Amino acid sequence: MKFLFILNDPPYGSERCFNTLKLALALLKTEPKPGVSVFLMAGAVTCAKTGQTTPNGYDNLERMIKGVSRQAKVILCGTCMDARGLVDEELVKGAGKCVVRKRCGSESLPMSAHDKGQNINWRISCSNG
Repeated sequence: MKFLFILNDPPYGSERCFNTLKLALALLKTEPKPGVSVFLMAGAVTCAKTGQTTPNGYDNLERMIKGVSRQAKVILCGTCMDARGLVDEELVKGAGKCVVRKRCGSESLPMSAHDKGQNINWRISCSNG
């Protein structure tokens, strides 16, 4: 079985990212191992930023992402990373940036909100394989 988790909340302030990553880690402990992918977009891209420090007793989402990325794909929206000034060198090892672009004839254009309702072929290229 394959699972895709899409997170878009910032890492701290709610428990959505924590609970999703906890579920992904639990699934990765089962046999047979399912295919697990985690896609981080919007504020959730900062879950994969290195150097997070949290108070004692609080969960650290960087450590959780590291655990997931050892056994599963962790993919970040490149546009969302750019909007937050997050660069590849700041990512947890094993996490990779994806660029989503639309195909219009022979050219690739950045995805935009103006594409609502159009029939578009999307191409995703990821740096983490």
